[in-house]
Amino acid sequence: MTTSQGPDPKDLERVAQAALTRVADGMILGLGTGRAAEAFIDALGRRVRGGLRVKGVPTSNRSAELARRVNIEVASLEDVTRLDIAFDGADEVTPELELTKGLGGALLRERVVAFEADVFVVLVTPEKLVPKLGSRTPIPIEVVPFASPSASRHLRKLGGNPVVRKKADGYPYMTDNQNWILDTDFGPIADAAAIHDGARRIPGVVDTGLFLGMASVVLVGEPGQVRELKR
Repeated sequence: MTTSQGPDPKDLERVAQAALTRVADGMILGLGTGRAAEAFIDALGRRVRGGLRVKGVPTSNRSAELARRVNIEVASLEDVTRLDIAFDGADEVTPELELTKGLGGALLRERVVAFEADVFVVLVTPEKLVPKLGSRTPIPIEVVPFASPSASRHLRKLGGNPVVRKKADGYPYMTDNQNWILDTDFGPIADAAAIHDGARRIPGVVDTGLFLGMASVVLVGEPGQVRELKR
């Protein structure tokens, strides 16, 4: 597995601006988590301060705080029954628009918000493009803390090498849902659906970071341009 350098801030701003062209007055939006999503929230906030009226359903406490800070009206899934568009980033994207998500720790809420949206737009920079999921990063798997030892054993049977995500102080990272994350290295994955389905059958596994067949379009911010990828 290889990792690469972080995104160019100019590419993030470029893809955020491209995403904004899809937003119309009165829309209800899903607001993702991570650097690309935060660049979009910042850019959207500037439009809101200029008079655009939208509501946003954030996928994390962090994104909710940022949205409020830039004057975006924040809503919850109790307040709305559907979303027009969800905007979020990804940690990996294949040519088939399969995604790995969850390095930001918000995979479960990201899936729920994307599922509720009519359109799911993914914002990335070029280093996130991979031939197969698992090439660039382990797969985040959210688990109930009690089940972590059991889930880890069964993930190994699926070919993974799970490691409990830790904070800088050495304690387990806790999601906004009060769960843990097992960062599970499968190497490049030949059959992501089989891994996802097998992991979801393990008691105590809440969700995986494998997002398959969900992205409507992927926008790739590159030097000088934004590419649009569709299935």
